[in-house]
Amino acid sequence: MQHTQQAFRDYLALEKKYSMHTVNGYAKDLEFFSLFLMREFDQANLTEVNYSQIRSWIVSMVDQGISNASVNRKISSLKAYYKFLLKAKQIEVSPLLKHKALKTPKIIQIPFSESEVDQVLTKLNFPDGFEGTRDKLIIDLFYTTGIRRAELIQLKLSAVDLITASLKVLGKRNKERIMPIHPVLIDQINLYKSERANLEQIKDENHFFLTSKGVKLSDSFVYRIINHYFSTISEKVKRSPHILRHTFATHLLNNGADINSVKELLGHSSLASTQVYTHSSLAELKKVCETAHPRNQK
Repeated sequence: MQHTQQAFRDYLALEKKYSMHTVNGYAKDLEFFSLFLMREFDQANLTEVNYSQIRSWIVSMVDQGISNASVNRKISSLKAYYKFLLKAKQIEVSPLLKHKALKTPKIIQIPFSESEVDQVLTKLNFPDGFEGTRDKLIIDLFYTTGIRRAELIQLKLSAVDLITASLKVLGKRNKERIMPIHPVLIDQINLYKSERANLEQIKDENHFFLTSKGVKLSDSFVYRIINHYFSTISEKVKRSPHILRHTFATHLLNNGADINSVKELLGHSSLASTQVYTHSSLAELKKVCETAHPRNQK
């Protein structure tokens, strides 16, 4: 059993090229199911599972107050495991073959307005020195490239090319893409690199963005930067790096960008992933119709 689960981890990491964070998440979900199966059915062999047992696990999670979205994520991990077992010819049919995901409410992510972003970048006083220079550049980079938080954290010093004004980004599943650097960022990047070079010590030399102690940033550190500055000008509930990425896409679409181009910039593998950002664009189009259509002039 342990051997099979390790093979599954290797499959996710090496063949599917998932991040270690994702691999660990799948493994944890599988462990939770294994414990439930042992506790409720005194069964250790996952290859002999039937759907009624999985359904019992779903009911158990719902009874515990676990959200439908979280339940769906755990079942998705389980589905991936049985897909792996099918591929390895350890089972003939997945017990999740006819499973339908639980319904979840559609949550609309509300982007920052152009005015809010402008206020942060042009009206707020960032602290002098390394930290203020870094924080402003991080915000501007999120807004002008739509880069993911993990991509920004892992961005290498060598990947920032000011001669070609481009970034080399390593996205999900180790997919590399080249992104343009907006001209407005060139001076900011040069200033940041100058401040970075004057740090007392640099432990993570290869990483572009560092803390004042010279180590690469953490997820929570980057979140705090975005939340801190935007909380001074925005009353929106969510103020995160992902909302800035969402804002980047929405503002491009609102201003006439082609959705396929936005898809490439965001590093999405399918257009369906990009289409979640179009709701705000539709809202803008609705405003145009309401104000400019002849039927509204009467």
